[in-house]
Amino acid sequence: MTAELYLITPPHIEAEFVDTLAAALDAGPVSALQIRLKDHTVDEIRTLAPALIACAQARGVAVILNDSAELADELGCDGVHIGQDDGSVKAARAIMGAGRTVGVTCHYSRHLAMVAGEAGADYVAFGAFYPTQTKEAPSRAEPDILRWWVELFELPCVAIGGITAENARPLIDAGADFLAVSGGVWNHPDGAAAGVKAFAGLLDEQG
Repeated sequence: MTAELYLITPPHIEAEFVDTLAAALDAGPVSALQIRLKDHTVDEIRTLAPALIACAQARGVAVILNDSAELADELGCDGVHIGQDDGSVKAARAIMGAGRTVGVTCHYSRHLAMVAGEAGADYVAFGAFYPTQTKEAPSRAEPDILRWWVELFELPCVAIGGITAENARPLIDAGADFLAVSGGVWNHPDGAAAGVKAFAGLLDEQG
């Protein structure tokens, strides 16, 4: 499998962000969008998320909500991404059902990734690989963990943390199935659409 782009929203947005999102999603292939609005209350997420969900799903992009399976289900998302403190895979699966995605943050831990896989997660996420301003990363991961995972397991793995089109190559070469990107797109000097295009060009080189 070749690597694909997995976009993550900025932690804080305004209602007009949906226009930026639309431009980004129209600029190149994006497999998934994670709605991660850490700087908003649940009620604000309920207000802001529906337009983002509709925008992405209309383009065939899977929508994953961060942290809460209950809210993901309520909003009609395609999946949920849970951290180590957000409850179990089993509990998330009970809410999301068999047909929707449950992804799990595993930091740089091989053990946590194996536990998540055994529990029925649909993907495991490793990181942070690079310094990031989006999230205070409790850990740093090295590309070797991706290489180890893909050699032993079929379950997809996601690389996350400070990834840009300029530094992503080692993660692609190590076998990452998805590159989870936030600032590398939204903070691109030429705009978010240019950020997606930069990743599209990089991922096209995989052959």
